[in-house]
Formats: sequence, structure tokens, C-alpha cells
Amino acid sequence: MNEHRSQPQVFYPAMRFLDGEAAIHWLTEAFGFEESASYRDDRGVIMHAEMRFRGALMFFGQERESDYPVKPPGDDRPTGSVYVAVPADEIEAHYERAKRAGARIFRELRDTEYGSREYSAYDCEGHPWSFGTYAP
Repeated sequence: MNEHRSQPQVFYPAMRFLDGEAAIHWLTEAFGFEESASYRDDRGVIMHAEMRFRGALMFFGQERESDYPVKPPGDDRPTGSVYVAVPADEIEAHYERAKRAGARIFRELRDTEYGSREYSAYDCEGHPWSFGTYAP
């Protein structure tokens, strides 16, 4: 099973945020991401940002008029969530960091029936995230 871990990342979570600068700050402070790259238009709108966590990348763009709808008009339900694998010896500190930064925890840190220790929180704009020790 470990032979797959050396392969390059092929799935990249991609999201939209209303305030790209706030998202970069939040993901860094609360969840421990690092800004890898960001590209802005001439008005400063973040067209594409890349955030890194333990070597893996996620992408986001700032909400704007585009041909890339995030969800159907009038639907305010989240369209998905992101699960991030955290080493077992770091999960408690990650949880505490998120709480200190003001993350709204909606599932407290707990052990699961499938052997993971995990929690779930909303980011600064209400996207649901889960962090846990399960890493297939």
C-alpha cells in the first residue's frame, strides 16, 4: 500500500472565497497552511491561489463573475468539504491551534470507529473542513 504514497498528487481541492486575502490569512493562522502562490488581477482580486499543507496543494479563487459556478443559484448549502490527513502525533496540537484562532468547531476531536482521531471545523467563510489521522 505504501507504494502509492510516493506518486505525485493527482487530486487538488479547489474552492471559492468571497475575501481571498482573509482566506489566505485564515488558512495560515488557523489550519497551518502555507501560501505557495497567488495571482491577482489588476484590481487585486485573487484569481488563483495555491496553499500548501504537508506537501499537498489546494487551490482557491476569489468569488467573482465567471463561467465556473460554485453551486446552483439560490442554494446556500455547502457543496462539499475537504478532509486533511494529519500525523497522529500532531492532531491534538492542530485542533488546539484551530480553536485558538477562532475556528468554529462543529465536530469535536474524537476517535472514530474506523481508527481515526479527527475533528471538523468551518473556515472563515463557512466551508466545512475535517482533519484527522486516517490516511488510506
